[in-house]
Amino acid sequence: MARSQRYAVAASGQWTDEEEGRRRLPSGEVHAWEPGRNETVCGLSLSRSRLVRFPHVGWPDTFPESGGAADRVRRQCPRCASVAGRRGPDARPRRQRTNPRP
Repeated sequence: MARSQRYAVAASGQWTDEEEGRRRLPSGEVHAWEPGRNETVCGLSLSRSRLVRFPHVGWPDTFPESGGAADRVRRQCPRCASVAGRRGPDARPRRQRTNPRP
């Protein structure tokens, strides 16, 4: 049975949104991160990579069409996107078996 996982965000930079009451938001390159772990989904160490944690920002909020925290996100890690889910114009359709073996 598949378990629904909620991923937070770790990013290479941060900025403060003055309009929303001084809320910290991610900028630069973003990675999916499971709160409580010291590494991203793709295997980067948070401290060695100098990534900033954003436990209050969900992974789907980093997509440009979400209108969430994606204002200054430059790039999403493709390895993290393949695990955590990817939506958007560059998303490939999920693989479907057309003739599965019995």
